[in-house]
Amino acid sequence: MTRLTLYQRTGCHLCEAMHARLVQLGVSLDFTLTCIDIESDPSLKRRFNEKIPVLAIGEDIICCHRLDERALRQALSDG
Repeated sequence: MTRLTLYQRTGCHLCEAMHARLVQLGVSLDFTLTCIDIESDPSLKRRFNEKIPVLAIGEDIICCHRLDERALRQALSDG
């Protein structure tokens, strides 16, 4: 099972929308999702502050700002 990481911030409407869609997709796609609030780590905040939400597999970024379902499905099939 592929592990996805969603870098986000509490109160971010784009983050909430991406998370909600990932939960929906998780019913039919084979992945686990870990959410990390970038405010908890200064290095993550510097790295992702203007890009959140950021969806990644390991160090590979799948998409930023809005969920790219095509890129997600491709990344899952490649893994």
